[in-house]
Amino acid sequence: MNIDFARQQMVQQQVRAWDVLDANILDVLTSVPREQFVPPGFEALAFADTEIPLQHGQSMMTPTVEGRLLQALALSKSDDVLEVGTGSGFLSACLARLANSVTSIDIYADFVKNAAANLEGAGIDDVDLLQMDAMQELPARLFDAIAVTGSIQDFDPRFVMSLKPDGRLFVIVGNAPVMDARIVHRFADNDWRTESLFETEVAPLVNAVGPPQFSF
Repeated sequence: MNIDFARQQMVQQQVRAWDVLDANILDVLTSVPREQFVPPGFEALAFADTEIPLQHGQSMMTPTVEGRLLQALALSKSDDVLEVGTGSGFLSACLARLANSVTSIDIYADFVKNAAANLEGAGIDDVDLLQMDAMQELPARLFDAIAVTGSIQDFDPRFVMSLKPDGRLFVIVGNAPVMDARIVHRFADNDWRTESLFETEVAPLVNAVGPPQFSF
């Protein structure tokens, strides 16, 4: 496989074709070596527009969704970012290239360990990795932007409360097979605006799915 050609095809034919036009985002997706973040044996799918399975029933987002997420957050080099759901660490690496600092949390210790190795291999050392269940707690600080990489059944205002004023939250809400990807802008303590971006489907955050609701 010609890796450079496959990477360019991913960026130009998949990501850019899905209305990701921000040159900074396209440059980051071109420069971060995605093939180093996929599980062994999946290198041939690193640049395909498909979810790549990880352990624990989780998956890497497709490149198109990653591109839309990064573009929606509109990051600057002064932003401090929280990523909820580290996975393989690829999105963490992209966020680190665009922002001032990245804190990434994941419920699984092996994801945190593997992501640390992947990030080190890619020469990225400014991501703070923590093992944490986001449905139970979040880091005790505020962030300029938050990226939630797994879906949640119902909107959780705790994520908005972890934003600074003028902060942005990317989150996917709903149930399979159709979920709503949203960007939420926080203006003040109890003042925020939500914009629907596109429909998609991703695996839920662990512990984010409640028991079935019955009506009689």
